[in-house]
Amino acid sequence: MNFEQALEDLVGFEKIWLIYWFHRNTTWKPKVLPPRSTGFKKRGVFATRSPHRPNPIGLSLVTLVSIEGRFLKVADTDLLDGTPILDIKPYLPYAEAFPNARAGWLDEEIAAERNYELELSELFKNQHEWLFKNFGVYLLKTISPVLKSNPKPHPYRRITQVSDIIFEIAVKSWRVHFSVVENVVMLLKIMSGYDIQEIIHAPQNTLHDDKAHREFLKVWM
Repeated sequence: MNFEQALEDLVGFEKIWLIYWFHRNTTWKPKVLPPRSTGFKKRGVFATRSPHRPNPIGLSLVTLVSIEGRFLKVADTDLLDGTPILDIKPYLPYAEAFPNARAGWLDEEIAAERNYELELSELFKNQHEWLFKNFGVYLLKTISPVLKSNPKPHPYRRITQVSDIIFEIAVKSWRVHFSVVENVVMLLKIMSGYDIQEIIHAPQNTLHDDKAHREFLKVWM
């Protein structure tokens, strides 16, 4: 089949829909806990974007970067490597953008959220600048929107409480400690998600952000 021809004219579309198969999911439940859930309230699975569904079909809106033959380079995606793609469709702003559409229970959750401000400690600033400058690791892009909307502990936001006043958010293999006072979130420090012995004894290039963690150990741990 000539998929190169099937991809013709997709060039020029900034956004595309990817329809895919959640190939690692084998079970589902009728009620799930979504990331935005005051009081850990479960919602009907069809009123959420949960990947655990009766038919595990996923839908993601991604940025189309380039097309080379049969290969599409995309950005802003949350798919796992090896995810089977079922179909590709162009995103049509005139037909698919309804910013004022009601969103049911999610509207209630958003209305109840506070707008938190972020402040950075000097240690966090120095660590973050060092990671970005030396290894291109930019954690603020991921954690800022999460913490500004709701920094409370939640399993899907990967936020846990580690002491009376300290919280931790996980971003892949990195951890960030922060505190919350009224509507201010203070980012305190960055840590590796690996313990020291794991970094020391793991074979080279087997850890996520492998070189960054090894150098981070020397400078900051």
